[in-house]
Amino acid sequence: MKQKIYMVILFLGLFMVPQLHYAQVDFNKKPDDDLGDVEDKFQELFYEALTQKAIENYDRSVEALLKCIALDNSVPVLYFELGKNYVLLKNFGAAEDALKKAVSKDPYNEWFLDELYGFYVEQNDPDKAINTVKQLVKYHPDYKEDLAGLYIKTKDYNEALKILDALDAEFGVSVSRDIMRNRVYEATGRKKDQIKNLEARVENDPEKESNYLQLIFRYSENNEKDKAFETAKELLKINPTSQIVHLALYKFYLDDNNAEKAIESMKIVVKSPEIKPEAKLKVLADFVQFVGDNPQYETDLVEATAMVGDNNNVKTLLELGQYYLAKNNKAKALEYFEAALKIDADNFNVIKNVLLLYIDLQKFNLAEKKSTEVLEKFPAQPLFYLINGVALNQLNNPKKAVEVLETGLDFIIDDTKMEKDFYKQLSIAYQALNNTAKAKTFSDKAKQLESSN
Repeated sequence: MKQKIYMVILFLGLFMVPQLHYAQVDFNKKPDDDLGDVEDKFQELFYEALTQKAIENYDRSVEALLKCIALDNSVPVLYFELGKNYVLLKNFGAAEDALKKAVSKDPYNEWFLDELYGFYVEQNDPDKAINTVKQLVKYHPDYKEDLAGLYIKTKDYNEALKILDALDAEFGVSVSRDIMRNRVYEATGRKKDQIKNLEARVENDPEKESNYLQLIFRYSENNEKDKAFETAKELLKINPTSQIVHLALYKFYLDDNNAEKAIESMKIVVKSPEIKPEAKLKVLADFVQFVGDNPQYETDLVEATAMVGDNNNVKTLLELGQYYLAKNNKAKALEYFEAALKIDADNFNVIKNVLLLYIDLQKFNLAEKKSTEVLEKFPAQPLFYLINGVALNQLNNPKKAVEVLETGLDFIIDDTKMEKDFYKQLSIAYQALNNTAKAKTFSDKAKQLESSN
């Protein structure tokens, strides 16, 4: 709905009412009846209505307006203000009656029509809103877009498309109208019509990149990959410097087993300042999978990752970390997980990966230090107590290990594997403390859990 044009209190008080007053009263003539008193009373009540509304005394504002109407019921603005007050009082039936009365008395007043239109929209009454906005269209063509939206709401899709087509023809395409247009196509399943519309745009404006990109997307969505691929290549011919088109091309090249072209497009994507980090992540994730099946291109993956630079986000780094973990390159995986941890220091999954890799890579000092730190943030996470206990055992601090491990045991809930690991570490710690009895007790508990599974 378009921005409403509101009459400020000062304007109403100092302009509209005196205008009415001057039109009816000859100030060069001394009143010979009570007309002057009536005019003064009317103005006084109107000022009172505006004042009470300004301080949110809507009931009193209504009372004053009704007294004004009793004195002169021909003034449209009285009903306009009355309707707005009733809306604020949530007396919607009276509000509609008053606003309709204002419009009936001044049917060409855009402010009145807009207020009534807004009222119907707020009341979720699209049919009445349509009737009102049709009148507003006479004053501002922008309201046609509102009308199209209302037709979509009432499922009158043909009328909506007629308006959208007319607006596009007159003013050119716009994002807001395309959103509405796509809602219609989605609701009606008219994918062919949607594609025809985009094909026509490409034909009518072959230099506009966005037309091609939308058509590529819709072809792909409609499982017409060959057409999408051809459209992408056509765009590249017309605009060889296009970067965004490579978001589509890299995938098409991968599907076409053209690895060299795919790598070229992928590198353009990750370097592009025009492309959002989320889209780059998608490309890198696809390429990680591709390199998993084609390890000869791992150097290109490393190069592409370096190109992303400061645009790296946690998801990207985690994806790369998991890739190297799957390749059993734990040292390289740790680099990416540690980089992710610098960006998001409280990310539980990142912390877990880093700590587990510290243990696997025998970085026990780092494991003990980091797990001690994170236990302050996550004091109820048994895994971090276990990692801390393992590190302490390896650092020959069994006494502290026992303290940490026994504390962590209290936080285990329905996880027999973790419980078994705790018992094993407690057995190791007590053995180091020469407490063979307790060492055996915990060793037996671990074996019992292992045999029960």
